[in-house]
Amino acid sequence: MERIAAVERKTEETNITLTLNLDGSGKCDVKNPIGFLDHMLHSFCKHGLFDLNGSLSGDLNVDQHHLIEDTGIVLGMCFARALGNCAGIYRSGSFLYPMDESLCRAAVDFGGRSCLVCNAELSGIPLVSINADGKAASFQTDCFEDFWQGFTDNAGCNLHLDVLRGRSDHHKMEGLFKAAARAIRAAVETDPRRNGAIPSTKGIIV
Repeated sequence: MERIAAVERKTEETNITLTLNLDGSGKCDVKNPIGFLDHMLHSFCKHGLFDLNGSLSGDLNVDQHHLIEDTGIVLGMCFARALGNCAGIYRSGSFLYPMDESLCRAAVDFGGRSCLVCNAELSGIPLVSINADGKAASFQTDCFEDFWQGFTDNAGCNLHLDVLRGRSDHHKMEGLFKAAARAIRAAVETDPRRNGAIPSTKGIIV
């Protein structure tokens, strides 16, 4: 049974369409105007072995916050729809990911309740880059937590993200995206010993 979900969300601030395959091969094909976010989504898919395609657009003339947060919201909605009642999955997972001088940890539980604990230890200073057309671009690091808050609220999961040590904001965020991908991958994979049962003593994920 394919575990695929498509979500389209339009507001006066953003227009986001995403299709997620939980059992993919790590392909990411999302039209994305924010370079660093694009890099993070590619890393998330590659390490989680998720396939993701679609497009993102929004009011970047105002701020990056709306588009980054709403992308997390839509991605979380995709996970919730693809998982359905969570029958047969492991449900929880964790991973410790070293990213050069940074050491990052993620732990997740798809138990139906949302909670984010994020200790990314970021400086708050935007990352600066140059687009292909030679124009300056940036990533607002203070939106990192907003992305994951949107994700957890809509995926119905507990997610703990911690930087145990590190210096570079780039490495901290990338390490956390990769750690989250591996933890989520472990949680959503099918447990052959569970025989399709819902992984909860309640008999339902709520």
